[in-house]
Amino acid sequence: MDLAYLRAHPHLLPTFLTHQRIRQTPVGGGSISAASRLTFDNGDSVFAKEWPENSTPPQDFFAAEAAGLRWLREPGVIPVPEVLVELPNLLVIEWVQPGDPTEAGADDFGRNLARLHATGADWFGAPWPGYIGSLPMPNDPSPGPWSTWFGEQRLLPYAIRSQENGALLSADVTRVEQLTQRLSDFDAGEPPARLHGDLWPGNVLWDAGGQGWLVDPAAHGGNRITDLATLGLFGGVAYQQRVLDAYEEVHPLPSEWRAWLPCHRLHLMLVHTAIFGSGYRQAVLDELEALGF
Repeated sequence: MDLAYLRAHPHLLPTFLTHQRIRQTPVGGGSISAASRLTFDNGDSVFAKEWPENSTPPQDFFAAEAAGLRWLREPGVIPVPEVLVELPNLLVIEWVQPGDPTEAGADDFGRNLARLHATGADWFGAPWPGYIGSLPMPNDPSPGPWSTWFGEQRLLPYAIRSQENGALLSADVTRVEQLTQRLSDFDAGEPPARLHGDLWPGNVLWDAGGQGWLVDPAAHGGNRITDLATLGLFGGVAYQQRVLDAYEEVHPLPSEWRAWLPCHRLHLMLVHTAIFGSGYRQAVLDELEALGF
């Protein structure tokens, strides 16, 4: 088996993994599923995610990721790995040789991300089921406005889940509900952008040439500030200010955009309380406080 054969016969990979000599090396990048580098006899490598044995992945889990990768790759304006195999329990994509970020690469990444966002989307949401981490993510397509869609499909579902698992108090959810009634205050009225959707720094893969690739998306049409907000989480993406400056050269942002960042970060913080529990409650409250709620 080599890459050409794999592209022509993707459904045969599980059989080859069992009966052929394919070197399988565990790698990082699979916090939910098991990730590995598969290397064929001719030296070709691919990146594989497999769902743990003796369990069943959520319906269309890998299909959603594959659809998002293809959609982000479609415009050809930013590096996104090619999807090679999409099966219910297995996703295989192009191998990207990891490297270190560079200033020039950060500039390119900022400009490329701006170009991606500018290609737009037909609606807020997406035509495929969504996931963010291990959780389902509502993706029902909507014409907008963004403020209504974001409250209904990105904030309230995870606030309610977080209350149900004990991570948030009812008073905390009330504050989120109050924010959803005022989201139009944080909306410039832009049309939907083509988003990665979960663009924290760990989902930017820097290659051996210092270029930034998009991986592990929760792709959908949304507000472009969402991607920029999450790039600043958990220490921030490498050369963050260069990324943002280069972005604005291509696709200038509304003057108020920095004041609106907590609104967009709040979604991912609510995802964290929904998955990991009350340890992230204060992060949720901090974002609400920053918005005046």
